[in-house]
Amino acid sequence: MKKNISTNKSRRDFIKYGSLAASGFFIVPRHVLGGNGYQAPSDTLNIGGIGVGGKGTSDLWNASIQGAENVVAMCDVDKGKQSLKSRERFSKANFYQDYREMLDKEKDLDAVTISSPDHMHAIQALAAMDLGIHVYVQKPLTHNIREARMLTETAREKKIVTQMGNQGASNSGMVKIQEWFNKKLIGDVDKVYVWTNRPVWPQGIPVPKPSGGSAPDNLDWDLWLGTAPKIDYTDAYHPFNWRGWWAYGTGALGDMGCHIIDVPYRTLGLGYPKSVECSVGNVFIKMWSPEYIPEGCPPSAYVTLDFDRTSKNYKPIKMIWCDGGIRPPHPDLIPVDESLGEPGGGNGVMMIGSRGIITSGTYGLTPKLYRKNRETLTFDTNNQPEPEFGHQRKWIDACKAGFNSEEHKSLTSSFDYSGPMTETVLMGNIAIRSYMLRFKTDPSTHLGFPNGGFDFTGRKKLLWDGENMKITNFDEANQFVTREYRAGWEV
Repeated sequence: MKKNISTNKSRRDFIKYGSLAASGFFIVPRHVLGGNGYQAPSDTLNIGGIGVGGKGTSDLWNASIQGAENVVAMCDVDKGKQSLKSRERFSKANFYQDYREMLDKEKDLDAVTISSPDHMHAIQALAAMDLGIHVYVQKPLTHNIREARMLTETAREKKIVTQMGNQGASNSGMVKIQEWFNKKLIGDVDKVYVWTNRPVWPQGIPVPKPSGGSAPDNLDWDLWLGTAPKIDYTDAYHPFNWRGWWAYGTGALGDMGCHIIDVPYRTLGLGYPKSVECSVGNVFIKMWSPEYIPEGCPPSAYVTLDFDRTSKNYKPIKMIWCDGGIRPPHPDLIPVDESLGEPGGGNGVMMIGSRGIITSGTYGLTPKLYRKNRETLTFDTNNQPEPEFGHQRKWIDACKAGFNSEEHKSLTSSFDYSGPMTETVLMGNIAIRSYMLRFKTDPSTHLGFPNGGFDFTGRKKLLWDGENMKITNFDEANQFVTREYRAGWEV
């Protein structure tokens, strides 16, 4: 049985607008609320979790402040070993497989963590926000740009306290990098490299075939598919390898971009990019015939995003993303025996300015500042005082303080910030998917059937109107701004 703290609407209103009390508009004495020993609604939250296996395990645990908050419900399509740790930790919480049933029955929820696959983030977050429930949503915020814009606008309209799960945004290394840049120690930046060693899951391979049987009893396959097209069960996607398939995931860029691109995006004060272009790696099983698998992400990608100058950086910026083992060249300013980015160089950021270079690893870890004929500056990001830099705990504090409170304004990845940043990350995927589009060649106009009889007209620089969410010079690319939703699962 869950602990009944208060009724649904009055309790949520207390928490949502609690910042009014903090600013002196009204103060309700504790004895009026319930006598000596009564725990005020703002002291403990009723929390739910959607997707509580995998990353959702730590998201819910950290949001509960290691069990100090009141976890009353959780939901996961897999009621087997994937969600077992959370179910054991919060054995008194009600468990559901369908998030819709949880939201319908749990009338006292104040906040939920959402750590499901990418294709389910938007529909679940919107459902919670429509009920006035604060949301913490794993990165990437959404599966496509239209969804990110919807979540950003809905949170603002309904006064929801939000946070995206790019926990490095709360890391002290991020603060130090901004401090170095704001002091103009590297001057203005004109080129940024961001890279990852992902994918570490199967990618660039033929579409998996059905397993030939039913899903295991612990897994509700239809609920797992959710917004994606209906297909027969295969064990190729759940619980991890869905990341490499466009129906469910967002590839290496979506998986790591919100962690890595966050560093320069925040530091340089970036907004919507003005253009994007890319090239991707091919897989050859048959000589002269690259595999064509538009349903899946490529094995590697090289993406270039162009930004105008900003109020913080007075030069136009070219941001270059590399994945699948591709890494940037080693600048002369950095000693050749030093790794770029994180130790070993698997993931990293490199911001190249007129006076120097700042590098870091994922989450803004291990930042370094290089300048000609000057000592290299380093900042130690070891021994952080809280799990995942306190990213979930700070969201909980903001939920208690209320929308537009100082705690809310100080969040490092509320949707007002993480929405546009996610849109920038997903711009790269529009370029990748456009690059993979092919159109049958008209033999009367293309003598000799180049490219195997196909045109690849999306392999160009795409011009982006960020405010209107539109590619202006290749209309076929705009299909990837959103997606087709399965009937009954529309967003």
